[in-house]
Amino acid sequence: MPDAAGIAWVNGQLTPAGQATLPLLDHGITVGDGVFEAMRVIGGQAFALTRHLRRMARSASGLGLEFPGDLVRRAVVEVLAANAERLNGPVDVVRVTLTAGLGRIGSGRLPGSRPSVFALVSSHDLEPAETSVITVPFTRNERGALAGLKTISYAENALALSLAQAAGASEAIFGNTVGRLTEGTGSNVFLGMGGRLVTPPLSDGPLGGVTRNLLLEWTEVEELSVPMAALWEADEVFITSSGRNVQAVVAADGRPVGGGRLGPLTARAADLFAAGQSQTPDPL
Repeated sequence: MPDAAGIAWVNGQLTPAGQATLPLLDHGITVGDGVFEAMRVIGGQAFALTRHLRRMARSASGLGLEFPGDLVRRAVVEVLAANAERLNGPVDVVRVTLTAGLGRIGSGRLPGSRPSVFALVSSHDLEPAETSVITVPFTRNERGALAGLKTISYAENALALSLAQAAGASEAIFGNTVGRLTEGTGSNVFLGMGGRLVTPPLSDGPLGGVTRNLLLEWTEVEELSVPMAALWEADEVFITSSGRNVQAVVAADGRPVGGGRLGPLTARAADLFAAGQSQTPDPL
């Protein structure tokens, strides 16, 4: 959860996070009209900042929102500088959010309203090398208006993750409307099948994760549509995100997957990602 003792950046102003506010009629609050990025902090810098802001710009464009890129980058840089002495957790994360700004109490936007931008940092425990997941009965709509956009409309994810946590798992996995494997609430899914790595293509509805896309460049991965049953049929399974990096999945819905252990393709992907991450803080 956000650390209320830290410093937040809100529309150009630094303020104690516990005192930071937005107007009640901000459209991000009333209807979840906005986009965000969450980045791992390494050495005081947001890892892959340029890639994250590029994706954020695409998400904003997909919602028809103005994207003040220089301001958003400034928010990240300044909030990290303001919290420099506090960035010593096992995993530090910076999140930057852009909303449509002041709006009507319903879905209608207010013409001429300026977007709201805010950023804050938080610290988290280091994720274990292995985890378990569940699948959920509701689907990702790979043809919906929000497919592939990182919006703040996360209620569906919050519900799915609460179900996962109640089951003793750390992530929930979605299928799409035609029964294909898609993604987790905040992660991408990779499968080891017959000695090759595969991950669902963007056309099946997952978000194009920054960690996912870097692995596509740094190792051999094939984008392939697979059914949900592939979770249990694969030789190994792992999930990726900015917070998790590469994490093996050893059980799904209480049943072992991938032999119930971290596999060699997963270990190699984790090593390759760690090596690439150490080479530059902002891989373009």
